[in-house]
Amino acid sequence: MKIGELADPAVEAVANDDVVPERLSLGVAARLSRYLQVLTQAKKMGRETISSQELSEYTHVNSTQIRRDLSGFGKFGKRGVGYNVDSLVAQIRRILQTGGQHNIALFGAGHLGKAIASSDIFADHGFNVVAIFDSDTRKIGSKVGGQTVRDVADLSQVVDDEGIVVAVLAVPALAAQGLADEIVAAGVRIVFNYSGALLQVPHDVAVHASSPAVELLHALYFYLS
Repeated sequence: MKIGELADPAVEAVANDDVVPERLSLGVAARLSRYLQVLTQAKKMGRETISSQELSEYTHVNSTQIRRDLSGFGKFGKRGVGYNVDSLVAQIRRILQTGGQHNIALFGAGHLGKAIASSDIFADHGFNVVAIFDSDTRKIGSKVGGQTVRDVADLSQVVDDEGIVVAVLAVPALAAQGLADEIVAAGVRIVFNYSGALLQVPHDVAVHASSPAVELLHALYFYLS
């Protein structure tokens, strides 16, 4: 009997709170985040269940590893049926401690910034874009994604007023470091970096880089291998 596959559906939502470690390893946290991304999209598509094999195909994580990851936190799924999507979304959010709402600020109201602001990519996971900044006076005061573009000079006040915990950089690489310095000075400790620049920040500030090109290289490697 495999723990991760034999739970009764009535028990699916009752994963043991006591088995969630104080801090996940980077590998487990990264994989759980990938599972959550797939599950969230499946939920939007109206899916009620999903199998470990389907999760494997979408995430490129071995199905045995998926079952091992999930069984470490409680009993999920049912053999021949799979995992209940709603239940598993709720449980992974609990494990990752991301069940609440978090306010983020977007920097850059250009093409990329507009695409991010108008997308559900953050909202689907409880992240609300509550402020958009730009240094271009032609863009300040305009509307992007329902938000009025603000002057970067107002950064510190807005961070305090809106309780911003994450900054998203969608600016040219040359402007990224100076802007990162201002963001850190304003008290933000998580930066999601689309700029491509290598940012120098204090040790207590987390920078996460995102590059579609790197993802394409990763996909190409597995396709050609």
